[in-house]
Amino acid sequence: MVYSLEQIESAMTARDIEAYRAAQIFQWIWQKNIRNFSLMTNISKILKKALAEEFDINGLVIEKILKTKDGVQKFLFKTEDNQYIETVSIPEQKRRTICVSTQVGCPLNCRFCATGLMEFKRNLKAYEIADQISLVQQSIGSKITNVVFMGMGEPLLNLEQVIKALDIISSPIGLSISQRHMTISTVGIIKGINELLESTLKVKLAISLNFADQQLRQKMIPAARDNPLTELVSAAREYSLKKSMVTFEYVLIDRINDRLEDAERLLNLVKGIPSKINLITYNPYPRLPYKKPSPAKVKLFHNFLLRSNHTITLRKSRGSRIRAGCGQLAT
Repeated sequence: MVYSLEQIESAMTARDIEAYRAAQIFQWIWQKNIRNFSLMTNISKILKKALAEEFDINGLVIEKILKTKDGVQKFLFKTEDNQYIETVSIPEQKRRTICVSTQVGCPLNCRFCATGLMEFKRNLKAYEIADQISLVQQSIGSKITNVVFMGMGEPLLNLEQVIKALDIISSPIGLSISQRHMTISTVGIIKGINELLESTLKVKLAISLNFADQQLRQKMIPAARDNPLTELVSAAREYSLKKSMVTFEYVLIDRINDRLEDAERLLNLVKGIPSKINLITYNPYPRLPYKKPSPAKVKLFHNFLLRSNHTITLRKSRGSRIRAGCGQLAT
């Protein structure tokens, strides 16, 4: 198991070992990618031997990597208890973005998402979340610049471990990635959004809105029944005003939510909220019946939104050939 700094400090204190050793060990593990006590050169031989006898530094294992011509890579990781998760690395000019998972499977069962077809197994531990970044960095030979919690699972249903992972990821002696370069994506768990609002975290928030009609939304996203649009939009407005501008993600699905009246409903819903709207064309999956709209439909929808004062982005789908696109992660 790979520990957080706080856990290592507790372990050192319990064994009457100097407290500063915890920071040394943490830095070796997370910043220098050393998982063997014998290679930690600023620790005495006696202490290294004692630590090796009592602790193992284990984590995720890369089982398989799929690549596309434009550099997108999908990683299949195996956990210590033989579960599997997927992670995606996306290069774009000088940016290196990683899409990390927070759960093994997902309990939300969104009708259009491949991950929802999987059986939910468990939440990931903080070190398993951070380890995805560490191992991908080593594999691609480049430092990750941006982290999006948009992989398998709902981050706000595992918020305690996500926050602990953020400590590892943002620590200057850890993975050293600024929280301002991290985005937590949620299907709209209001309780979790409120907890983020009350925290000192500086992460960005993306809400997978997808449907601007409550009845349709709860049909396609069962969790919407307990997280109604009116309350969700209110929480989003507060986050934009108090923390940072919220991004509303909207996946365009053919004949489901791609009409101009859907676009108008969307703009009416988020009116007055300082926010971005991220359009994404649906990424098909063999076991699901949904399709992406025609380019003409997408263009009409996009152009309608451009009339608003919001920042509108039509996101290019990348990685769909290896099923690494939004909604396609399913081991």
